[in-house]
Amino acid sequence: MGVAGTPPQDGCEPVGRHRMMIAVGSPTGKGRPPRITTLPGSTDDLEQVVTHNRSRPAGAAPATARRIWLMLVVAAVFGAVLVGPYLGFDVEDSRLDVGGGAHYYLLVAHVLTALVALVLGPLQFVPAIRARRRVHRTIGRCYLLAGVMPSGLTAIPVALLSGRLITQIGLVIPAALWLLTGWLAFQAARRRDFVRHRNWMMRNYALTFLAVTSRVLVPLLLLAQVPFSDTVNAGSISANAQSMIPIGQALGWIVNLVVVEILIRRRGSRQAASTSSGASRPTESTRARD
Repeated sequence: MGVAGTPPQDGCEPVGRHRMMIAVGSPTGKGRPPRITTLPGSTDDLEQVVTHNRSRPAGAAPATARRIWLMLVVAAVFGAVLVGPYLGFDVEDSRLDVGGGAHYYLLVAHVLTALVALVLGPLQFVPAIRARRRVHRTIGRCYLLAGVMPSGLTAIPVALLSGRLITQIGLVIPAALWLLTGWLAFQAARRRDFVRHRNWMMRNYALTFLAVTSRVLVPLLLLAQVPFSDTVNAGSISANAQSMIPIGQALGWIVNLVVVEILIRRRGSRQAASTSSGASRPTESTRARD
């Protein structure tokens, strides 16, 4: 198998940097002639793919896929609980204190489009889907255009109209970061910088997953208050839960970004170590020359 960029073999001419040709078949003339396959992209794209695959140990892909599918199930369950009260379009069922009218319908639009992002996001990290580039791109566009963008844009006025400072800070900042990381991920994909694209998408989905994390943190915060509370009853728990929701929202996106940044840096360290160890080993062509 010959790859463009190496000296011409068997009469094959080298091609430019932005196009790669792979010869598949018998180079000796016996049997079928070699089949030339043209791959779009540059040798940098191939290097990124090879480096990424080399750094992944055997058996890691199935384990990663299982974790991603589990995350999808969790997202779908929490998403169903999240949108349930808003399917009837009745302001009395709203879990947040809204003034009705435009504020309520902005909230409904935010919640419904957030569900799209919450469910589609994990699919982008499934190895089998990522291998199908057209499917991966289609899901990614739906995730950004039908999920992140409308949900992020509606989250800002919903937070500002709430009148509560902690809600405004806790939602406006992650909404702005949500839109920004989505744009940076899209730009990295257009540059064919797939490593940075994946990293920005991980940060973006960490902000999407705020819908789950905040609802996990609220009961934990309530439990943490129990030892310091004189009376614990259903009424006090309900009142405290309403006051804890903005705090859970403010803490949720911070926790998610910290966790995902640790994962990104850990994977980057493994890839760097794999690349350096691979570079230190002589290649077959080097050993042949020796």
